[in-house]
Amino acid sequence: MVARKFQVLHNDSNYDLEYDTDDGFEVFQFQLFSLTFVPPDQQKIYVDEDDTLVATDSDLLAISDKLRLISIEDEPQPQPNTDQSLQSLSDEKLAKLLQVLLHSQRFLIIFCISYNLISYLCVEKEEEEALMLQQFMAHGDPQEFEHRIRPYVKQVLMYEDAVRQEAARKTVPMEELEEKALVSLAKEGNFNPSKIERDHAFLLQLLFWFKKSFSWVNAPACQDCGNTTAGQGMTAPDPSETRFGASRVELYRCTHCSQLTRFPRYNDPIKLVETRKGRCGEWANCFTHYCRSFGYESRLIVDLTDHVWTECFSHFLGRWMHLDPCEGIYDKPLLYEKGWNKKLNYVIAVAKDGTYDVTKRYTRKWHEVLSRRIMLTESSLSSILTVITKECRRGFAPQQLSMIEARDKEENQQIERSVHTEDDESLSLPGRRSGDEEWRKSRLEMGSDKDGILSTSACPVRLCIDEHVTRIYNGFRPVLRQFVEEELTKSEAVKVLGIIKGIILDICNSPFKTRRTSIDSVLKDPKWQKRLPSFDDLLEALSLKKQNTDGRVEICLAGNPVLTSLALPVVLNALDDMIYNLNKCDSYGKDSITLPLLKLNRIHSGSVIASAEELPFGIATSAFDGTWISKWEEPNGARGGWIMYKTSGNKMFELAAYEFMSANDAPERDPMDWVLEGSNDKGISWRVLDNHTSQFFEERFQRRTFLINSESFPANLFRFRFLAVRDVHSNSRLQLGSIDLYAKSM
Repeated sequence: MVARKFQVLHNDSNYDLEYDTDDGFEVFQFQLFSLTFVPPDQQKIYVDEDDTLVATDSDLLAISDKLRLISIEDEPQPQPNTDQSLQSLSDEKLAKLLQVLLHSQRFLIIFCISYNLISYLCVEKEEEEALMLQQFMAHGDPQEFEHRIRPYVKQVLMYEDAVRQEAARKTVPMEELEEKALVSLAKEGNFNPSKIERDHAFLLQLLFWFKKSFSWVNAPACQDCGNTTAGQGMTAPDPSETRFGASRVELYRCTHCSQLTRFPRYNDPIKLVETRKGRCGEWANCFTHYCRSFGYESRLIVDLTDHVWTECFSHFLGRWMHLDPCEGIYDKPLLYEKGWNKKLNYVIAVAKDGTYDVTKRYTRKWHEVLSRRIMLTESSLSSILTVITKECRRGFAPQQLSMIEARDKEENQQIERSVHTEDDESLSLPGRRSGDEEWRKSRLEMGSDKDGILSTSACPVRLCIDEHVTRIYNGFRPVLRQFVEEELTKSEAVKVLGIIKGIILDICNSPFKTRRTSIDSVLKDPKWQKRLPSFDDLLEALSLKKQNTDGRVEICLAGNPVLTSLALPVVLNALDDMIYNLNKCDSYGKDSITLPLLKLNRIHSGSVIASAEELPFGIATSAFDGTWISKWEEPNGARGGWIMYKTSGNKMFELAAYEFMSANDAPERDPMDWVLEGSNDKGISWRVLDNHTSQFFEERFQRRTFLINSESFPANLFRFRFLAVRDVHSNSRLQLGSIDLYAKSM
């Protein structure tokens, strides 16, 4: 790096310019632009002493330090209109210019030239200098900006109303969401979570529930016949609509019966809780209200490029967390810039305690965002938000103010750090998924991922919490033996399993904290009196027990209800699978009590890692949880992907067999060709244990058993290499409903 000082003459004025010669000639031209407003493509630079033209490939170390600049027309130029000249540039060029302007003692800018584009890394900065260019560009009316934000302040204050909060809570299946939250923690091995962990998990379940329960409206269905409608413009709201904050009403005409349907754009959350439909404004408004109704510190996030979402303070994470109810995505603030390709400018958080500029949380291209923030200067923006915040906090107790101000300070520090954090290239963020496809295309928010999935190619090592699956499979052994001893026919055995399934369903439908059901009606059959002890192992695997209560025999909880909640879906799927396999048996008897009917010696509690996975539901451990409702998805695995399983405690096993189950949908994603390998030296070398080509799953949720016929090989590391899926031409993804490994002995 060589720093030189140049003196440049232009229009009878001398300009002093400090320049790092390693940065290249294009950067030099932008610096001149920042001083003289002569755009780089109109510059002619001469050595002042001999009028030698300085070419783009000139050695800036060798030329004289006295230069002369004229425009390409070789005549003095008046200073151009700043608004016009600057606004005609692209975001990227404005960003480059901004960084050149800011090349000072407080900045270290690393430039590299690739295809004539300049990229940079800004290591240190002060806000005042970083906004120099904006002083020339800001042309909006600060009052207009304030008028856009203030209505949201009024809106979020409605979230504090006790009547509205109670109306919201009444619509939420709280016990169901609480159970799902606890099960999600249990799947990570956390069976005794703290309140902070429970609250965080409940918030995520609230988001997933809301995503499924709220309806997106492109065009409302006809209110008379239910057919499709076409937009007819706007009309004035009537009193019943303005009562709930509808300032505008969209009109639609039915394409079948020609009747008009009104679509009022309600703002009052108490009405949205009732209608449960709308677009992003209604979605974010209503979901933020739900969050406040359950006591979460919440903000409505207003993106002035036309989107709205939510932030909640997570005590588990120790920071504000992004939640988008329209997309069902959380804690992915770069979703819009990286996934949707949005050109953000102002992202404002609005809460009961004030307004905040949180734009930097949602970008890693702050230099480009700055070039678009031309509605008002940063100082005007700060003043407006400060005034509104002071109004919101009027009357707050000193202790409360102190706590909020301390959190504000910490948040500002976190945001400043995050804006210069390197982007996670392994994370694939989807384009917009909510709304009609043509509408999304018109807004240029589709992104580059045509499948619209959130995924990562940097999978962490995940622990399989699946001992209960193995215990349930083993629990069927005494049941099937009892069938053989009783010499039940195949149809009789299927009937008994159907009765067991009915009892399990009754347990499922009872409150999860007090699960119980009576089996007196079943025990009226004397055969069941003798049959009942054979179910003890299965009940224990479900954390259930038999109990006599006032002369009644009941099945009830034996321990932590979360253990039962985790196990119930597994046993129901296992029963369906067993009934299916029994019906397929040509001859049913003692010799048939083996795979696939009885699944003994299933390996469990290992750790797993994969080539990639979909977040949050298609993760690698989903293939080992024993349920049909989950699956592992590899977003780019159609032509090759892998999943690796390491045994618990590095225990060596000789594989006897393994099973695959097809997932719930998309047969084109089923694996077709694969290789199974084992290793006993930490993956340094691998031995092929099994391989298959041209395999097809005929049904969804179909289990297929593959016996290991190769020479015995003890291993503690197993790897499936998937070479191709059923359709590699129209599909990029690989998916599996489940993977089960069975040892010769445990």
